[in-house]
Amino acid sequence: MKKHNFSAGPCILPQEVFKEASQAILDFNNSGLSILEISHRSADFVSVMDEAQSLALELLDLKDKGYKALFLQGGASTQFLMIAYNLLEKKAAYLNTGTWSSKAIKEAKLFGEIVEVASSKDKNFNYIPKSYSIPDDVDYFHCTSNNTIFGTQIKEFPATSKPLVCDMSSDIFSRTLDFSKFDIIYAGAQKNMGPAGTTLVIVKEDILGKVSREIPSMMSYSTHISKDSMFNTPAVYAVYVSMLTLRWIKAKGGIKAMEELNNKKADLLYSEIDRNPLFKGFAAKEDRSAMNATFNLTDESHKETFDKMWKDAGVNGLNGHRSVGGYRASMYNALSLESVQVVVDLMQDLEKKVK
Repeated sequence: MKKHNFSAGPCILPQEVFKEASQAILDFNNSGLSILEISHRSADFVSVMDEAQSLALELLDLKDKGYKALFLQGGASTQFLMIAYNLLEKKAAYLNTGTWSSKAIKEAKLFGEIVEVASSKDKNFNYIPKSYSIPDDVDYFHCTSNNTIFGTQIKEFPATSKPLVCDMSSDIFSRTLDFSKFDIIYAGAQKNMGPAGTTLVIVKEDILGKVSREIPSMMSYSTHISKDSMFNTPAVYAVYVSMLTLRWIKAKGGIKAMEELNNKKADLLYSEIDRNPLFKGFAAKEDRSAMNATFNLTDESHKETFDKMWKDAGVNGLNGHRSVGGYRASMYNALSLESVQVVVDLMQDLEKKVK
């Protein structure tokens, strides 16, 4: 039975990537060695790292625009710390739209004053705050583009003269944006790009070197830039699979093609959520995420029946996060429209059963 993987992360990846990556475990580049055992200093892997960095900048249209792409370890959670270490001198502004931005705020407070310009906590983060102002005296502004747990997504980013920092862990490479507006973009690979173990960080070099504190080597973006993401041993396999995924995105037509498919998937599912009286969306309609659709039953007495239906149909990872309950369909780049149709058909079948 085909599986339809809606897991929020680690996420679904293209079957073509799995096939090539699995072969590399046995024999990488006809070397007689596994990708898991080659030296990260070898020419074979250096070319992987170079291509991964180059593809990331190319797909985001940031090549030759003063940016560097890094593949680091520690997940987005370590970036919460590194952002403040490298950029926060006195004060920074943060938009609080959920669990991960709340954690980023907590870490940043270790380094200076944090201004929370707005928060959607009052409604369990089911919307994106708007009409807030960013103070003139902050070192940078930080936001989270997509909120995996609550299913909200920023549709329009604020205009600001301050460095703009964004956690794009769960919607990186999924939609077209003017990425040159951002000074740092970071994303854990396991949400839409690759396996857990590496984190993509895109850094505009001219914003670095402006804090007075001493920065430990491993926490310094400048260190990692100077060593091409190899100051310490990188997550070789995670970087390799991320590179294959970036190749796949490019071959499919780049971010624009991903966005077109992602919008079709989101429109299909949200239309059924709004039409079907047995379901209701969690996030405010204008802020709904194209990556993570969160929804609940209008009558919890149908939960046992519906859960059995989707599990029997080969659907995986549809349970919602405990903070929201209900269901969460994560529709990352590699998820097919067919898989979304399976869930929609199940929702309609439940409606027929109940009548």
